[in-house]
Amino acid sequence: MTAQPLPAADNMPYLRDIGRAFGGALLFGLPLMMTMEMWDYGLSLDPLRLVVFLVSALPLLLGLAYFAGFTPVHSVPAAIVEVFSALAIGFLTTGLLLGLFGVFDGQASLQASTGQIVLQVVPAAMGALLARRQFGSDRNSAEEGQASYAGELFLMVAGALFLALNIAPTEETRLIAFKMEPWHAIALLLLSLGLMHTIVYLVGFAGQEEQGQPLTAFFHFTLAGYGLVLLTCAFVLWVFGALDGHGLAATVDALIVLAFPGAIGAAAARLLV
Repeated sequence: MTAQPLPAADNMPYLRDIGRAFGGALLFGLPLMMTMEMWDYGLSLDPLRLVVFLVSALPLLLGLAYFAGFTPVHSVPAAIVEVFSALAIGFLTTGLLLGLFGVFDGQASLQASTGQIVLQVVPAAMGALLARRQFGSDRNSAEEGQASYAGELFLMVAGALFLALNIAPTEETRLIAFKMEPWHAIALLLLSLGLMHTIVYLVGFAGQEEQGQPLTAFFHFTLAGYGLVLLTCAFVLWVFGALDGHGLAATVDALIVLAFPGAIGAAAARLLV
């Protein structure tokens, strides 16, 4: 007796999840794929920085796969499989669109063209992993409240990285930092903390069921989260070489500028995941 093939309908949930993953990769990755500075950085960045960037992103992608992968997973091995699937989807999506946009220079080396793709794979992979939450109908309030304190801080890092990646490559980031006076920097830092705390407190991160303790929430989530945002922004600026040759004052200004969108991304991350 020969085995009967599975009905096509049995494959539909998986195909739907893959379709969502490609949609998520487009949604999160397209702004960077159409940014000229990202094309140039992909050609000029030190390959070592690209490798460090990609390797450092793997734990973050693993966490996203575990919290909100494009298929429901409940184990670390399954999450690891999803990470590599998301990277493959990000690589295919990025390579196809950059080729379609005519970004690849026929005279550039294969290594340089690969660098252009690698630099943009991470945000595309993040979008692929978040696709189920963004496009699916299986998100529920019970799932949203399961993240621990460490998990909430992790989600803040993911949100900060996503927005920081979209803004750090632009020249405007450096121009704003150059034009700011010290009082501008202090005011922007305070505004970042204020907006971040407002969003975090209103969204209601885990452990904030007892509303009415904004000061505790500020130190527990906002201040700790902002510290992680600064570290995340420092890493992103290092990847793009934006800190090379700058003094302490210029470095601090650049961090505060990039941490403004980073803080908003960190605070709003709970809305995405």
